[in-house]
Amino acid sequence: MTTGNRDGFTSTFAVLVATLGSAVGLGNIWKFPYLTGENGGAGFLLVYLLATLIVGLPVMISEMMLGRTARADAVSTFHKLKPDQPAWQAIGYMGLVAAVLILAFYTGVAGWVFAYIFKSISGSIATTDPKQAEAAFGALVSNPWQVLLWQWGVLAFTGAIIIMGVAKGIEAVTKKLMPVLFLLLVLLCVRSLTLPGAMDGLKFLFAPDFSKITAGVVLTAMGLAFFKLSVGIGTMLTYGSYFRPEQNIPATAMRVMLADLTVSMLAGIAIFPAVFSFGFQPAGGPSLVFMTIPAVFASMPGGQIFMTLFFVLAAIAATGAMLSILEVPVAVLSERFGFTRRNATLLSVGVLALAGAPAILSFSSTADWLVFGKNPFDLFDYLSSNVLMPIGGILMCLFVGWVYGLPQLEAALSNNGQLQNRSLIRVLFVLVRYISPLLVLIVMLKGLNVF
Repeated sequence: MTTGNRDGFTSTFAVLVATLGSAVGLGNIWKFPYLTGENGGAGFLLVYLLATLIVGLPVMISEMMLGRTARADAVSTFHKLKPDQPAWQAIGYMGLVAAVLILAFYTGVAGWVFAYIFKSISGSIATTDPKQAEAAFGALVSNPWQVLLWQWGVLAFTGAIIIMGVAKGIEAVTKKLMPVLFLLLVLLCVRSLTLPGAMDGLKFLFAPDFSKITAGVVLTAMGLAFFKLSVGIGTMLTYGSYFRPEQNIPATAMRVMLADLTVSMLAGIAIFPAVFSFGFQPAGGPSLVFMTIPAVFASMPGGQIFMTLFFVLAAIAATGAMLSILEVPVAVLSERFGFTRRNATLLSVGVLALAGAPAILSFSSTADWLVFGKNPFDLFDYLSSNVLMPIGGILMCLFVGWVYGLPQLEAALSNNGQLQNRSLIRVLFVLVRYISPLLVLIVMLKGLNVF
């Protein structure tokens, strides 16, 4: 196990853009705006913000803090902090497995996005008929070699950045990509808001309907708050290990949360006014991104340009998330098992190419490979999102609240007394020790259909 001479982020801004890149993903482009619109608009937003503060943010801060304290990968962190209690290393190993499962299908979806950039440029998906757009998407996902090549291309692209290291790879790329992401979002928002009937889309997103806030909506908001910030899979713990000693972790986590929320809101403003302006119906997931969006943009003047910009935007969002998740196994292999960074990356990419193949072929060759009634794509998603991530989050809270303890937490988050944030730390401690793990458990049981 080697943790000396570690690479790291070089500035506070680098920390912000890298961690924001991890939190922002394809879910910002469709899932968050769609769920907001379907669950009461402004009312759901309020519930989501409260859920983030008491569920997602405490776990995120805990991960960052443990990573910076140990200066180690997701597994070795717990070995360094509690060498006499090796069972806690299970948190790191569960995060490692979850990261692999997520990347196995997420890189495939990212491959679809990258493919659509070129399809947008060529004009091959420029149709105002959603059924033709659906047929074009179906032709892509049902072509085994095409989806495999796109997935392998995405893995090679992400791996090449990871090989360059934390400062010269992850930091250098996210510093360029995150500002571009915001610029593209603003451009798309301006164009969308100038369309006739755009106000209907804004009402869909922001008009509050508090009567829609049910117990199910609250649980949806809590689940989204937990999963949206990339916690429970070791990404924030690993990134935290690259933080500078003087980094204000609570303030950084809050900025990431607010910036992530801003991206999601801008995505909604960019998408839904255009959807309503041309008389389309909003829908979640792939049907919105790969079927409705092409038809919407093809309906407007200059639509091919804006369609291309949209998929470039989605590709940037996917890249930031993939970099942070891939860094988890690479850090474990290089630090705990002594691989060079290059070999750790190559091995991780190779394993993911093999594991990802059945997932991305779930719409063609492996569609009949069912486990518990789920194809590989759905199975990997289910195991990572509904089992490993919440269990990892619960154990993280228990470790910080009951094993690590308040004195060490205060020392770590106050930067040894340099920050005057003792009251905030005590509130965080109560959340992590009692409230957050209970709420994550409820979200997990709901995801497992226990109730």
